[in-house]
Amino acid sequence: MAAAFHIRPATKADVQTLLDLILALAVYEKAAESAQATAELLTRNLFEDSFAHALLAFTGPASEPGAPVGMALYFFNFSTWTGRPGLYLEDLFVKPEHRNLGVGKALFAQLAKIAQEKNCARMDWQVLTWNEPSIRFYEDVLKAKPMGEWQGMRLEEEGIENLKKIASKPN
Repeated sequence: MAAAFHIRPATKADVQTLLDLILALAVYEKAAESAQATAELLTRNLFEDSFAHALLAFTGPASEPGAPVGMALYFFNFSTWTGRPGLYLEDLFVKPEHRNLGVGKALFAQLAKIAQEKNCARMDWQVLTWNEPSIRFYEDVLKAKPMGEWQGMRLEEEGIENLKKIASKPN
């Protein structure tokens, strides 16, 4: 019996596929207007400067790739507590019509393999608080632990620029 899907690392040739999946994720997360990635940005940052990496899931076996059904975009960070790298999952998305077929679990398994190969002490990611199906999957199936004592913080471009101005002012 042929595999229902397969997973492989994304290549430069997959940039449009990644963009399509990113837009589908943005729509799912009710934030389509926030998706600003372009082919040029993905090409430079994923495949030239290698700031991040991506996995893609396709229908069918690897020998006969079919339609793209999911992706995982990740990068490596570093833990001062463990003194080792960590794998940070920025986004994992499976198209709604392909959920509950094992694609998400297989993407996580591939990420775990990569984390072990890189001697990562842990894997981290965030989930929207309203995304109950994903939270149940993470807790019940993956046995992931919520990090309730931590609050995410972010500076976007304007905040970065303001911080630069603040830092350049004399005390």
